[in-house]
Amino acid sequence: MPLSAPRGARRRKLRRRADMPLLGGARPPIAALLALLLLVAGATALVLGDHDRTAVDKAVLSSQQRVAEDGALALRASLDESVTDLQRAAALFAGPEAVPADTVLDKLGKVYNKWRGLAVIDPAGGSLLAARGETIPLADALTDKADKSGKSGAGDGAPAPRLVKLPSGDTRMLVTAALRGGDKPRLLVASGTLNVPGISTGENRSLLVVDSAGTVLAKDGPSIARTAWAKRAAKTAAAAFTKTPEPGGHPGASGNLMGGTDKHRTAVGYAAAGRAPGETSPAGGLGLSVVTSVKVTEDAKAVRTQAFGLVAAAVLLLLAVLVTWVLVRTVQRPLIGLYLESRRLGRGELDRPVRAFRGREPARIGAALESLRGQLLGGRPTRTGRARGGIGTRTTVIVCGVVLLAWAAPLLLLLNRAGSGVTVPKQLVEDQRRRTDTAADRVRKALNEGWADVASVAQIVGAGGGKEEADAGSATKAVLQTTLREHPRYRSVYVLDADGKVLTRAGAAPRHPGGRKPYADSVAQLNTSGKEPAVAAYAAVPGGKGRTVVGEYDPQFLISMVTRPGLGQVWLVDDKHRVIAADRQHGFRAFSKLPGSHLDDLVTKARKDTNGTALLHRADGGSSLAAAASFTGGGAVRDLNWQVVSEQPASWLELPEYTAQRHTMLAGLLGVTAAVACLGWLHIIVVRPLRKLADQAEALAGGDRKTVLFPQHHDEAGAVVRNLELIRQQLRTAERPPAGRN
Repeated sequence: MPLSAPRGARRRKLRRRADMPLLGGARPPIAALLALLLLVAGATALVLGDHDRTAVDKAVLSSQQRVAEDGALALRASLDESVTDLQRAAALFAGPEAVPADTVLDKLGKVYNKWRGLAVIDPAGGSLLAARGETIPLADALTDKADKSGKSGAGDGAPAPRLVKLPSGDTRMLVTAALRGGDKPRLLVASGTLNVPGISTGENRSLLVVDSAGTVLAKDGPSIARTAWAKRAAKTAAAAFTKTPEPGGHPGASGNLMGGTDKHRTAVGYAAAGRAPGETSPAGGLGLSVVTSVKVTEDAKAVRTQAFGLVAAAVLLLLAVLVTWVLVRTVQRPLIGLYLESRRLGRGELDRPVRAFRGREPARIGAALESLRGQLLGGRPTRTGRARGGIGTRTTVIVCGVVLLAWAAPLLLLLNRAGSGVTVPKQLVEDQRRRTDTAADRVRKALNEGWADVASVAQIVGAGGGKEEADAGSATKAVLQTTLREHPRYRSVYVLDADGKVLTRAGAAPRHPGGRKPYADSVAQLNTSGKEPAVAAYAAVPGGKGRTVVGEYDPQFLISMVTRPGLGQVWLVDDKHRVIAADRQHGFRAFSKLPGSHLDDLVTKARKDTNGTALLHRADGGSSLAAAASFTGGGAVRDLNWQVVSEQPASWLELPEYTAQRHTMLAGLLGVTAAVACLGWLHIIVVRPLRKLADQAEALAGGDRKTVLFPQHHDEAGAVVRNLELIRQQLRTAERPPAGRN
């Protein structure tokens, strides 16, 4: 018998614990906190590893990939522009009567100088009707080859653009457009040189343009074609051409690789001049890729953070165990004890006193339960349950949170800071300059191409001068509307007379200064203040008695020209350093000043250097790479004196010091998230209901028999509320007078 009683008590205790709710309450948030802190400790030990030379190589490699992407984008844009220019020019000669072939070529030759050869041929018999410049292989021009998408890309039944090899070994791109007019169909054919993109090379950098077979079609810089890794880069770029580009990234496959030996390393970047899914690009189907390479001359410094990561992880492990132990002892166990005691009283087991609890809320509830036990035995309501001693549960949770934040906050805000003394490889500074120079060349070419389009329109307008005034006006209006529809770079196109009066227009209202005569053939800046800049291309009408065709550029077109990923903030500024356009990500206020005197000094210095200039600017807030490049090469923009300026914080680069800083901040952020989420969960689910439960238990012990107690959650606190409701009902039944008694 003495042995059976303790065994029976143990069985009853196990059954009572089995009745406890397993979902909700204090156990899930405490268990989740421990699990998350263990994961954060493991992640801290893993991500805060040592960063050796390969980390610096990664930053240089990423930069070369960006350079190749810029080159591929410039190459594709240049080839696409050649295709669309020829097609639009051919469309402008459409009419009921056929324009003589020699007249077509003469007018195109006065406007465009990009093509090495021009010809008009009869597609039916293959005969040559007129030609200018170098000899065009007619057999290739008449061969109908579709691009890789299965579309010709030329439209109007003309063969698609293609690459051909001349007997001299040079590569040409043939572009064909249909000449409509008259009874017989004709084809306008142009051959253009396949040049490397406008990226400055120098002694250490090489540029290649390769086809889909990896054959080098054009090159610039030191010869690298004989090295094994250079051939591998060309084949890799060709193989990657068919890969689907990443959404929102470069419109074509791109990548990088490292070649050479440990002492003589070469960083290679490649990018396909392709097109994104659904994008229209005649040149995007030619299978071209750009490969750039540069010698890595600097040895990287290793950054040691492995020991720091292990120590931080070990400290977090100790804190996780400590905090879990405290929460289990002060929150979870008292809740389970209160549940067992309240259940015992609810079942009528009143033989022993309610045990004492530590902590303010558990002590208050325990004292109230002891008072209720006395009342169930026949005693009177008492206030003895209002015990206030001990530390509150909310205070315990707050202290645990402060302890965890004391570990996470320094990692997030203070430790492993890179500072301003980080060594930035010279190659990255040079790449910033080259990419800025490429951006300036891209804007310059786009503006010049826009002027050439306007000049071709002026040629067509001049050709209609012999018609009657009404017919000439309607024809000019139709040409302007067609030009505006097919050229998204313009916001409006119009014709001015010799005094600057608008004769006819298409699109938005002209912003040419009233009363001012038209500018000479050029691209001009029309204002220096206002909400948005006004820039226009002016082309005089041949024999038009002072008439001029004007095409105003859309400000969004200028913004798109200077928007390039991985270049930081980019600005297009005029000769007074006023901002004309900026990249989409950061925005700008028209005609504002550059944000920093160092940028103004850089712009002034860049005007004296045709290849642009760059610097590594160090300030209290950190280092940054800045570069500026002026428009070079002349053309219609020769009088603008514009520049492209870029600045990128060094902390954006993939250098080991900044990588270690970001990983340290990530570990701190994860620690803060785990602590706030789990302890906040515990406060909402346990602490607040426990404080309310203490008030309810004291009110019941003080004699409140009318308030019905409803559990809010199926957890420990809810179980105690249910037991208190059973006790309330028992007390109310016991206090009710017998039936029939006054």
